[in-house]
Amino acid sequence: MRKNFSHFFSLLFILFWSSIYTIAYSQTSHEKNLIKSYKNENNRIKKFNRLLTLGEYYKINNITKADSIRHIIIKESEQFPDSIKFYAFLYNGEIAKKIGNQKEYFKIIVDFQPILNKLNSNTIRACYYKHLGFYYSSMQEIETADFYLKQSIKLSQNKTHQKNLSEAYSFLANNFMVSNKKDSALFYSKKAISSARRIKDKSALAEAFNTQAEIYSFFGQLELSVAKNLISLQMAEESYNIYLLAKYTREIGKSQKLIYNLNDAEYYFKRSFDYALKIFDKRQMSLALTNLASVHLERDEFSKAIQNANRSINYLTNLNDLNGLGETHTILGLVYKEQKIYDLASINFNKALVYYESTNNKEKIASVYHNVGTVFKEQGKYKNALNYLNRSVAIREQYGAQNQIYQTYRTIADLYKEIRNNEKSLKYMELYLNYLDSNTALQSATKIAELSESYRSEQRERLINSQADSIQRKEQERKLTASKLENSQLRNNLQTYIILAFLIIAFLAGIIIFYRWNETKIKQQQKEAEMSQTLLRAQMNPHFIFNAMSVIQSYIYDNDLKKSEKFLINFSRLMRLILENSPKEYISINTEIEILKKYLEMQKLRFEERFEFDVIAEEILFEENTIIPPMITQPFIENAIEHGQLHKIKGGFIKIHFRKQKNMLTISIIDNGIGRKASKKNKKVSAHKSMAMNITRERIKNLNKKSKTNGTLIVEDYDKKLETGTKILISLPYSIDYQNLV
Repeated sequence: MRKNFSHFFSLLFILFWSSIYTIAYSQTSHEKNLIKSYKNENNRIKKFNRLLTLGEYYKINNITKADSIRHIIIKESEQFPDSIKFYAFLYNGEIAKKIGNQKEYFKIIVDFQPILNKLNSNTIRACYYKHLGFYYSSMQEIETADFYLKQSIKLSQNKTHQKNLSEAYSFLANNFMVSNKKDSALFYSKKAISSARRIKDKSALAEAFNTQAEIYSFFGQLELSVAKNLISLQMAEESYNIYLLAKYTREIGKSQKLIYNLNDAEYYFKRSFDYALKIFDKRQMSLALTNLASVHLERDEFSKAIQNANRSINYLTNLNDLNGLGETHTILGLVYKEQKIYDLASINFNKALVYYESTNNKEKIASVYHNVGTVFKEQGKYKNALNYLNRSVAIREQYGAQNQIYQTYRTIADLYKEIRNNEKSLKYMELYLNYLDSNTALQSATKIAELSESYRSEQRERLINSQADSIQRKEQERKLTASKLENSQLRNNLQTYIILAFLIIAFLAGIIIFYRWNETKIKQQQKEAEMSQTLLRAQMNPHFIFNAMSVIQSYIYDNDLKKSEKFLINFSRLMRLILENSPKEYISINTEIEILKKYLEMQKLRFEERFEFDVIAEEILFEENTIIPPMITQPFIENAIEHGQLHKIKGGFIKIHFRKQKNMLTISIIDNGIGRKASKKNKKVSAHKSMAMNITRERIKNLNKKSKTNGTLIVEDYDKKLETGTKILISLPYSIDYQNLV
C-alpha cells in the first residue's frame, strides 16, 4: 500500500513541478517587465516605488535576489523623507527575518522607533507596532508585546488595512501561545483567518491557518495542527507561493516525524528542500537538511545525519540564522550522544545553547538543558544531570510548551531509579503517566495518517479534474478549429486580394512620392547652382578686376617692378583660389583664411597701405579640420573697403575673427569705416550691399535646412553712438572634414 502511495506521490510531484515550470516562464517575463519599468522611470519617487515592487516580487520568487537589493533600497531611500524611508527599513527588516537573521531584524525594528515619533501616518504606525509587538513577544516581554499588537489592531480597523490586521491578530495569537494561554491564542488566530478571508488573499489566509496550526502543535494537538497546515498548504499551492510551500511542507514533515512516520516525514522534508531551491531560499534549504538529518538520526543513519547537518551549518552560518544553527547543532549533539561520543555531543549542545541564548529562545534553551542532562545521565554524572534536567523543567513551567515537560519527567524518573531513589522515581513516573493519559499526540497517529491520505485523495481528485478539464478544453478547441477551417479558404482568398491591392497602391504611391522628391531635388540643385553663379559673379566683380588691373598698370608706368610683381602674384593666386573653390559646397578654414588674406593684401597695396587688417582663428578650428562654405565673408569685406571707405579714414582697420561657440561657427567682421548711414547716400553702393546681404542670408537659410540648426546673420553699427563703422556677426552650423581628420 505504501509503495502505491510512493508511486502516486512521484507522479503528482512531477506533474506539480511541470506546472510550476510553466509559471516560471511567466514569472521571468514579469521580472523583466518590473526591471524595465524601474530603469525607464524618471520620476524619483515613482522609481523608488518600482524598486520596492521588484523587491516584493523577489520576496516570494527569489530570496537571494531579494536579499541582494536590500542595500540599494536603503541607499535610494536616503534622499526621501522619513515617511518613505520607513518602507525601505521595513523591507530591510522583513528580508533579514526571512533569511533567519533575527538579530539584525530586531535591531532594524528597534532602531527605527525614534523616527516613528516624527510621523503621523496611522498606516505606518499600524505596520510598525505589529513588528514591534513581535519583537517584544520574542523577548518574552508579554505585556509590552500585547500593548503594541493591540495598538496595531486598533489602527488597522478599516477595509484598506485588512492584511495588516490579519498579521497583527496572528502575532497576538502567537503572544498568547508563548504565555500558555491556549483559548486566547485560538481566539485571535480565528480573527486572523476572518480578516484574511475578507481580502480574498490566499497567501495571507495560508499564513493565518499556519498560525493556528502552530498553536495546536504547541499545545500537543498534532491532529488539528496537521489538518490546519494541510489547509495552509492548499492555499499556498493555489496562490503559487513557493516560499510558503517550502515552509508548510517542512512543518507537516515535523508533525509526521513526531508520530514516527519517518517515510512521510522524509518525503515532506525533501519537497521542502526542492521548493526552497526553486526560489534560492538558502535558509529553508538549510532547515530542510536539518530536518532530514533528524530522520536519519531516528534510523541510526549517523553518517547521513552528520553530512546533512554540516551542509546546513555552512548555509546558516553565512546567513547568521542563530535559531537555525541552534537546531542543527542540537541534532548533531543527539547524533554523537547516540554514538556515545559524549565530548562531541556536549560541544554541540553548548553551541546550540549559546545560539538560543543570543535570541532569548526559552523553549529551545529548555530543550538543550534536557539533552545535556541526558548526556550527563548516560555518563553517570547524576548530580550534573539533575541540575540540567530540573532547569529544563523550571523554564518549561514558566515559558514554552508545557506538554514537552513529560519527556524530562520520564528521564528524571529513570535517573532516580538508577541511583535507587525509588520514591522520587515513582513520583516522576506518575507525573509522566498522568501526562500520557491526557496527551493525545501519540494516539493521533492513525487520525493524522487518515488526514494525510484524505489530502492526497483530494490532490489526486483535483489532478483528475484538471486533466478532464484540459481534455474537454482541447475538444472544444478542436471543434472550434474545424469550424474555422471551413471558412479559411475564402478568408485566405480575400486576404490575398486585399494584400495585392495594398501592394499595388503602395507601389504607385511610392512612384509618385519618388517623382515629387526627385523633382524637388532637381529644383533645389538648380537654385543652388544659380546662387553659386550669382555669388561667383558678385565675387568676380568686374569693377574689382578693372581696379586691380589699373593698379598693376600704374606700378608698371612708375617703373615700380617690385610692387607690380607682388600685386600680380597675389592677384593671380587669388583668382586661382576663387575659381577652384567657389563651386565647392565646403572648403577648409585654412583655404578660406588664405583667400581673405590675399584679397586684403591686394586691397591694402591698392590703397597704399592706408588701413590695417587682422584675421584671427581659434586653434581648435585647425585641430578639428573645420570646414566652411566658400567665401561667405568676402562680400562683407569688400563692402567694408570699397563702400566703408577705409582708405579715407585715419587709422582705418578691418578685423575678422573665427570662433567655435556651442557647436556653431561664429564669424565677426568689424570695420571703422563711414558706416551704414553714410553709405546709404550712394544708391549704387546700397544696391550692391543689399544683393550681397540677400545672397548670404539665402545661403545660411539653406545650411539651416540641411543641418537642422539655427544659423544667423546680424548687421549693426560698430560705434552705435556715432553710427560709424560696421559689425557683421555670422553664425553657421559647425562642420568637420572627418575624412581628412588625423
